Amino acid sequence: MNTVSTSLLQNKRAVIFGAGGAVGTAVAKEFASQGATVFLSGRKLAAIEKVAQEIHQDGGVAYAAEVDALDEQAVNAYLERVVQEGESIDILLNAMGPQAKDYGNGTGTLELPLEQYLLPLSTLVPSQFITARAAARHMIRQRSGVILFVTAIPVRGSASATAISSAFGAMESLLRCLAIDLGPTGVRVVGIRSGAMAETRTIQQSVENTARRLAISKEQVVSMFEQRSLLKRLSSVGDTARLAAFLASDGAQTLTGTILNASSGSVID
Repeated sequence: MNTVSTSLLQNKRAVIFGAGGAVGTAVAKEFASQGATVFLSGRKLAAIEKVAQEIHQDGGVAYAAEVDALDEQAVNAYLERVVQEGESIDILLNAMGPQAKDYGNGTGTLELPLEQYLLPLSTLVPSQFITARAAARHMIRQRSGVILFVTAIPVRGSASATAISSAFGAMESLLRCLAIDLGPTGVRVVGIRSGAMAETRTIQQSVENTARRLAISKEQVVSMFEQRSLLKRLSSVGDTARLAAFLASDGAQTLTGTILNASSGSVID
């Protein structure tokens, strides 16, 4: 059993939407291990409760709730309850997202149906706006807080990933605009641009699709992805979680309006 280290995020209160997915779960566990109280939500309560229970078993503090991150009224009410119960929201991360198969990864731009192109733009992006703005309203009053975004390397342009590339681009623009608006109040807005994280549903589907298209094994596809990076390795959700904990900590207090390239050298800034 792990023990709580209470180092980076001691006494912080973190809200994580989409906490049942691979990234949300990893970040929730890392934040809790670093001393934060974590408030976890998602559309399927059972999955969120499982994550919260695992955090409890490891000595952390976590609360689970069923919240649709696309429902503005539900998000506002949920964050209001979090604040009423503990006076602050110190960290906000929205890790929700549609499945790769739903927004047409693997389909070229010329063949991509409009409805698939619009899916992440009409779900992922509005959800980020709703949750970030709702949290920012509370953070402004306390004159502190960190809003985190996680995007990925397709934002720089990627073959057969037009829809998610466009959505990530919108998220990064939103990050910069929020940082400009919130900076004078002491609220920071920062992001992580990850590489392919093998544990995520999106990358698993991408590996399967690529293996099928090229008639090679999934292991060969993963190796191909690894060789495209300078460090010859894929990112992991654990890598992303540890970076998120640092960015949310006081050790990163001079960082805002910036996006860390955490792609293992898959792209170069």
